[in-house]
Amino acid sequence: MLYTICIALILIASVLVILAVLVQSPKSGMAANFGASNQVMGVRETTNMLEKFTWAMAIAIVVLSLAATLAMDRGQVSAGSSEISKDAKALQERLLENEASAAMPQAEIPAAEEAAE
Repeated sequence: MLYTICIALILIASVLVILAVLVQSPKSGMAANFGASNQVMGVRETTNMLEKFTWAMAIAIVVLSLAATLAMDRGQVSAGSSEISKDAKALQERLLENEASAAMPQAEIPAAEEAAE
């Protein structure tokens, strides 16, 4: 249950980070030269707030990711890894069988009578 909540919060925080980054104005480059009007009527404070919000959401994503990792059900993780290892072993055996049949071509050995003649 906690795992599902953490994943949902990570998704929400990710969308909020995307939106916050898209709303921010660039601080350098060609677009910054045309942005002289950004400093009128307190836009600077908005930029600072958006930057702080972006950092807060990034930190929240990291913390929630760690919490989700700790909240994973150990039984499901071990069951999933054992199924993966079984599949890997089956694929390795199949690959070895194919390599063994391909590596040893079946050549005809001349009969002893032909060699005697």
